[in-house]
Amino acid sequence: MSGSRAGPRRDHSRAVEDYLKAIFKLQAESLQVSTTALAGELDRSDASVTNMVKALAEQGLLVHEPYHGVRLTPQGESTALRIIRRHRVIETYLIERLRYTWDGVHEEAERLEHAASDELIDRMARALGDPDEDPHGAPIPSSDGVIASRDLVSLTELPVGVDAVVREVSDEDSVRLRELAAAGFLLGTGVVVTDRSPDGDVVVRVAGGVQTLDAVTAALIRLERSETTRVDESDDSDKGR
Repeated sequence: MSGSRAGPRRDHSRAVEDYLKAIFKLQAESLQVSTTALAGELDRSDASVTNMVKALAEQGLLVHEPYHGVRLTPQGESTALRIIRRHRVIETYLIERLRYTWDGVHEEAERLEHAASDELIDRMARALGDPDEDPHGAPIPSSDGVIASRDLVSLTELPVGVDAVVREVSDEDSVRLRELAAAGFLLGTGVVVTDRSPDGDVVVRVAGGVQTLDAVTAALIRLERSETTRVDESDDSDKGR
């Protein structure tokens, strides 16, 4: 488990919350987040991001080192985890209680996460039995700011011939999410990569069939890999030895 204890609660603007959530996401991929990467994640201009980064640093929410990027302070991380908790609890509630589809909740949760109070989110979570994960497999931070860390690998990084199970699918692209569901990439489904093309396409055996995904789509899927490698998918050079 990893995370931070929530300190004094303070309301922030939607823009501030979006920035902190984006930095938290990018920090999972790199300890130092560049302003260029942040601008791309939020679809903002470099100048706009630079100005906001300065403001967030002045509020004690992040540390900015020129030429080395930004990182959240404990206060910034605590706030980011609160927003992530809101988003994922709301998505879970919309799907389990209001029968939303898993490709139709992200934008709704994006709007509601900034307006919902922590008390409402805690009540919703209790009504759901305090789930550990949202319907897309993403871990839900606890009310005191702790989020589980898991050893998952992106489908783009899964070696050919290694069995794995789908544990998380990004909710941010509703069209691709709908396509992945139709293709059989549901939570708990077993997959194995059978081939990769030079341009990044991934050929995957899933749900009794074979699917080819482009690199962007494959990156949306995170898996728990098995310790064993499928013999029938091993390199031909190993056969007969």
